[in-house]
Amino acid sequence: MNALMPINAPMPLKPTAALEKDITPDGGDYEIVRRAIEKISLDYRDQPSLEELAQAVGETPTGLQKLFTRWAGLSPKAFLQAVTLDHARRLLDSGMPLLEASLEVGMSGPGRLHDLFVTHEAMSPGDYKNRGAGLTIRYGFHISPFGVALVMVTDRGLAGLSFNDAGSEREAFADMAGRWPNATYVEDMAATASYAARIFDPARWRADQPLRVVLIGTDFQVRVWEALLRIPMGRACTYSSIATSIGAPKAARAVGAAVGANPVSFVVPCHRAIGSTGALTGYHWGLTRKRAILGWEAGQVSG
Repeated sequence: MNALMPINAPMPLKPTAALEKDITPDGGDYEIVRRAIEKISLDYRDQPSLEELAQAVGETPTGLQKLFTRWAGLSPKAFLQAVTLDHARRLLDSGMPLLEASLEVGMSGPGRLHDLFVTHEAMSPGDYKNRGAGLTIRYGFHISPFGVALVMVTDRGLAGLSFNDAGSEREAFADMAGRWPNATYVEDMAATASYAARIFDPARWRADQPLRVVLIGTDFQVRVWEALLRIPMGRACTYSSIATSIGAPKAARAVGAAVGANPVSFVVPCHRAIGSTGALTGYHWGLTRKRAILGWEAGQVSG
């Protein structure tokens, strides 16, 4: 792979050596876990047994139990409970302001550590209107707990994080690069590897060494994304509650659009935004992955 290869991207995306060949990282348990989660997501009302889940993914019950628990910090049965509608409803805030809800959770535990781990800044509206002109974005694909992660960074911090299944890296890159089509893109896994390692390892979530994130969007989008950052791990918030928290109580639909446009998935936790009934609703990288992230977070909090 030719690292440090620049990619000029106004769209359509020009072919590059990096994206013309298979660049899927090796390893990871997510593919088996993903299939198990799909089974859970489709059949959770029937409460599928461990044996049924194992048969669906071609594993032994014991093998699936060990693999799933190692991945999620939860057994398949506990994960099943974590993705039910009742659980989603319990995650919802009860209408209190987001800041108050955050303080209620307390200053200890993995959820609060995640909040303190992230520091952010926003690019100016003028920078956004330039569609990335003059901006160099370095990128790399890495194995994550939720499939292949595309990590994008600038000299100011993490600017993009998306997920894809193996084999769809080119589409994932085009989707992300299309958000800032006038930027210069440089494949540089050496620059992105340290971000990937820190993002998905709770042991490295340290308030004294925060992860720098740069938010590139409209003023309204940035306000919504900042509100998402205030939702603690292990909690969820409705779109209407987010709208109220940013002073736009009638803009729930626009909030939903801004949540869907979030370019820094997981770190800016758009997966914690759910419908007023507790329904998970849409997710740019797939509802199975949204359930996977919420279940994984449940395991971190309970652990």
